[in-house]
Amino acid sequence: MVIKSIDRTACDDCWLRKDKGCPVADSCSVDVIRLNGGGKPVILYPADCHACFLCERDCPLGAVKVSAVIPLPLLPY
Repeated sequence: MVIKSIDRTACDDCWLRKDKGCPVADSCSVDVIRLNGGGKPVILYPADCHACFLCERDCPLGAVKVSAVIPLPLLPY
């Protein structure tokens, strides 16, 4: 999972979300982020994230955190 978190409490103050819809959900090209019933973004398919950082860049309040580090499973020896 490379998308780490979305601080949905910041969405309450987002002027873009209230006027035009959530720019974070609109910027996700692989449909990892969807809107919940309240119109706030949620991470639905974290394993499909490509770490393109568009959602992090498009959030005007910096509520989205993406990591470039992809966790790999430990291999047994």
